[in-house]
Amino acid sequence: MLTFTERATDALTTFHAAAARWDPGARLRLVRDGGTLRPEFADAAMDDDVEVAVGTITVWVPAGVEGRVDAGDHNVLTVSAG
Repeated sequence: MLTFTERATDALTTFHAAAARWDPGARLRLVRDGGTLRPEFADAAMDDDVEVAVGTITVWVPAGVEGRVDAGDHNVLTVSAG
């Protein structure tokens, strides 16, 4: 199970809102990069992605990513157990 702190939810919602100004259909995919998750724009989900609700948006996340997502300095998303 993947959960998002309020800070991570705010970061992703802000990132998505900025992208949606230019592309109303913008979608986000979170890519695992070591202990962080990096948001990227995507046209479609990858084969192993699952759709996860984050506040008022949904994002694609690779299957098997679990834990608690938080946003630190410069809205870097980290995932930890729990």
